[in-house]
Amino acid sequence: MAKIVVNTENLSYEEWLEYRKTGIGGSDASVVCGINKYKSPVELLWMEKTGQLPYQEAGEAAYWGTQLEPMVRTEFTKRIGIEVQLVKQLLQSEEYPFMQANLDGICEHPDLGTCIFEAKTASAYKASEWENSIPAEYMLQIQHYMAVTGYKGTYIAVLIGGNTFKWKFIERDDEMIAMLISLESDFWEHIKSNTPPALDGSDASAKFLSGRFPESVSGTQIVLPDNAETLLKEYDAACEQLSEVTERKQKAENLLKDMLGDNEIGTSGNRVISWKSISQERLDTKALKANYPELFKEYANRISFRKFSVKTV
Repeated sequence: MAKIVVNTENLSYEEWLEYRKTGIGGSDASVVCGINKYKSPVELLWMEKTGQLPYQEAGEAAYWGTQLEPMVRTEFTKRIGIEVQLVKQLLQSEEYPFMQANLDGICEHPDLGTCIFEAKTASAYKASEWENSIPAEYMLQIQHYMAVTGYKGTYIAVLIGGNTFKWKFIERDDEMIAMLISLESDFWEHIKSNTPPALDGSDASAKFLSGRFPESVSGTQIVLPDNAETLLKEYDAACEQLSEVTERKQKAENLLKDMLGDNEIGTSGNRVISWKSISQERLDTKALKANYPELFKEYANRISFRKFSVKTV
């Protein structure tokens, strides 16, 4: 079951962010599970939970999602006939204190009693994700909430593309909840010990490494651990596959361009292929440096980065 950490009704945004650092919330669940498209575990851990990077400001989609939440809630009650009670509290699992929940609301199910209500908005491009079930990240989010609260079900309602309303009832999945508890527990141990989880192939992991080791020490050299050989084999195999895929992609592109000829746009089924003429003006830095070296020096910006390469000697 859950206990109340703080009343969020009069909580400032900055205060709310500080409370978020003290646990794992429902929107974090998909990140911990490694299925979030926009954030990796390393980014969640090092750039947010440990305070090494401030939380990003909510984008337009998140902003309008918040603004439209009352309308989604009202429409749910209008269509289903079930009243929703707002929950303006940050909740915490008593058994697993690192698990937190910010619920949109609660309501009464005719058979299961008190259940969770979750409101969402979605782009029309994502309509197919709501056809037979709900998007995976939201499934993990509401199962996380049910793990925190002990409730047996969740009503989730969504406004798609601003003109399509849908709702579904999702029952508690104890097997999925057990998996979430295990993964989140392991993740929280990394936070407590201030050690990063395993690096992955995400941009966030690359960004983390660039920030952690921004500059090389000139002239230094080491012998890498034995498992570097395994990683090098994976690297070589990936480079070979990438080369093959890139060539296949270029071949298909060349053949499509040949079909287009001097036409700008072509169609095939529901696909639109374009090959447009674009004119750009670019500064000739070589000529500027040769003819006006002092001016070039005055306005040139020096950037520093570390270049990664693998070669055989």
